[in-house]
Amino acid sequence: MTYQISVGGQRFRFVDLKALMAKASPPRSGDYLAGVAAGTAAENIAAKMCLADVPLKNFLTEALIPYEDDEVTRLIVDTHDRQAFAPVSHMTVGQFRDWLLSPAATSASLAALAAGLTPEMVSATSKLMRNQDLILAARKVEVVSRFRNTIGLTGTMAVRLQPNHPYDDRLGIAASIVDGLLYGCGDAVIGINPASDSIPALTGLVEMLAEIIARYEIPTQSCVLTHVTTSIAMAERGVPVDLVFQSIAGTEKTNASFGISLATLREGYEAGQSLRRGTIGNNVMYFETGQGSSLSADAHHGVDQQTCEARAYAVARAFHPLLVNTVVGFIGPEYLYDGKQIIRAGLEDHFCGKMLGVPMGCDICYTNHAEADQDDMDTLLTLLGTAGISFIMGIPGADDVMLNYQSTSFHDQLYIREVLGLKRAPEFQQWLDRMRVTDMHGRLVPQNPCQSLLRIAI
Repeated sequence: MTYQISVGGQRFRFVDLKALMAKASPPRSGDYLAGVAAGTAAENIAAKMCLADVPLKNFLTEALIPYEDDEVTRLIVDTHDRQAFAPVSHMTVGQFRDWLLSPAATSASLAALAAGLTPEMVSATSKLMRNQDLILAARKVEVVSRFRNTIGLTGTMAVRLQPNHPYDDRLGIAASIVDGLLYGCGDAVIGINPASDSIPALTGLVEMLAEIIARYEIPTQSCVLTHVTTSIAMAERGVPVDLVFQSIAGTEKTNASFGISLATLREGYEAGQSLRRGTIGNNVMYFETGQGSSLSADAHHGVDQQTCEARAYAVARAFHPLLVNTVVGFIGPEYLYDGKQIIRAGLEDHFCGKMLGVPMGCDICYTNHAEADQDDMDTLLTLLGTAGISFIMGIPGADDVMLNYQSTSFHDQLYIREVLGLKRAPEFQQWLDRMRVTDMHGRLVPQNPCQSLLRIAI
């Protein structure tokens, strides 16, 4: 279907919905690299105006990637809940945007609506929104997940404790874990990006984390971020895997480049469920995503990178994850050029994920060759905290010595908690109180480091 609009005496024509979506996207380097971005600011504005008048129901009949060519499209279409969609089925994209910002869009109504929304609908809506709109709408949504604690409650923000080491040295990892716990981090997950893909080496890391959590009765979960098939193999051997990890994307071809399919993810989900290691819930999956992954794999089908990213959340939603993490600035400036683009992408991803009912976190990060710095990350942290982010990263010194990129540190979460009054996962906060790491207000207690290390000796 062709879309046309006249603006200021100039006529703009968009060959299909996919092209219209791409031209309406806020500027970003990845879409220019792909050759799908608007050529001028006038074309971008015209595309937004045209997109605002597109009925939401058009997205149910005009697939951006053909149904027969892509299993992610088939997942989106086959699992769409028409009854949940009914309350907004008469709206255009622009009307839906206005409704989201109105008092009528409550936490309860948005939770009921999530299964009726497709990634393309929420992506289109985000393209019409200012940053403040993305924050306001996302803040209304509460997505709660559970394993050994409760993630995503309104007014809370969890932290992934990321104790990576360039050669998986256990003492180095343990030192970072102690450091992070004493800063009150780790309620989202204690998650290691391993340097090795050897099953014996990975088993050793999984067992070390399991022993730490069990010995000190920490109400959190662990994850060694290896390929899903490796986690399946470890689970089959009885290794104490808590969360099953995998990077995912929004097209079948991109996922194939990761060595996975929806069937593979289903197998991983079932393997995690079979171990029954959760104590208060059974959300066993941890997914990571990032704008630009489909373009970097030459698997974007001409779809703009933000819409491809939103489609990844439909994949995640199908497996009821504990955590979904957009690693927003990690892929590099070829896809998100500078701090402005990274900030915008982080807010878009969070909004789209929450609208689809996904427990969204963000690795607020950049690579050293991007036109960004830690001030940009402070800005995005503050905005996402205001928008109700479920979790962020906690990395020693904000500098990952294994992955070589810049993120948020253990002390950054203290700043945003102080400014916005954000609490930790309640079970984890109770544990910190018992260990006398924090006081009754959740603030760190001044303490002798030696006493702390004796109390949480690893």
